[in-house]
Parts: sequence; structure tokens; C-alpha cells
Amino acid sequence: MPAVTMEKHKDGDFFVDYEDKVFEDVKAEEGQKALVTFHTVAFEGSIGLVNILNAIRLNRKGYETSILLYGPGVTLGIQRGFPTLGDAAFPGHQNFADNLKKFMSEGGKVYACRFALQALYGHGEPSLLEGIIPIAPQDVLDLKLIHVRDNAVIVDTWTL
Repeated sequence: MPAVTMEKHKDGDFFVDYEDKVFEDVKAEEGQKALVTFHTVAFEGSIGLVNILNAIRLNRKGYETSILLYGPGVTLGIQRGFPTLGDAAFPGHQNFADNLKKFMSEGGKVYACRFALQALYGHGEPSLLEGIIPIAPQDVLDLKLIHVRDNAVIVDTWTL
């Protein structure tokens, strides 16, 4: 058996050159929009959190950015906590809420489908995080069509 003679990794070590950026840092041109859609269940994978972070980044690049929560995606925008709402029962428990609030505080808009909220997940509008705008199920398609018409950047997120 070969002996491992390398020194153990320590906190603060680098594994990759994270400063070597290959592509230009794209910024939005005046009036450009972005839409990030979520059809994913909270806590079922990383894509919900990753694309909220992408929406924050798009917003900071100057895009007029919106998030659409529909289908199971509405579960990203509901209040949660234990033992009371807002409490973190475990590290990362409030990641969705914290980052959606950050996104909205920086000017982003978040929309949630009322049909999915009530019919699919048994929640009402009072369950939504402060600032999330509830919309009719017919608005889900129209919101996307508006962004297509306006040549927006669209990031669609689906998980099954």
C-alpha cells in the first residue's frame, strides 16, 4: 500500500484558482429584464437556493429582476420556523426566506401563484413572506410572455 506523505489540508487552503475569471463581467443595458422561475420543492435540492442567489446576482448586475414561484415553487416563499415562525430549527432552515428578503430589499420582485398556494399546498396569502406578491394562475403564463416579449434573460427551474 503506498504511503500518503502529503500534509493534511487546513482551513484557509485553496483547492482551485477562484480569481481566474474566464468571461467578461456582463452588466445589464438600460431597461433589460430578467425572470427566474421556480417549479421546485423547498429543501428537496439545491436549485431553489442556487437560483435565488442567481436572481440576486442578476439584480445586482442591473437587470430588472423578478422571481416567479409557481407549482411547488411557492413552498420557497412561505413563512416557516420552529418552534415559532421565523425561528431556525437547524442551520440553513431560513436560507430561502433570508435570501428572498435580501432580493426584495434590493429591489427585486417576487410573485407567487395563488392556485398553487391554496389548491396544491393548503396555504393562504398570509403564509407568504412579507413583500411577495400573490398572482392569479392566469398571470403565470402572462408574466413569462411579458418577459419573452421584452427579450429578457429567463432562467426556468424545474425539478421533479
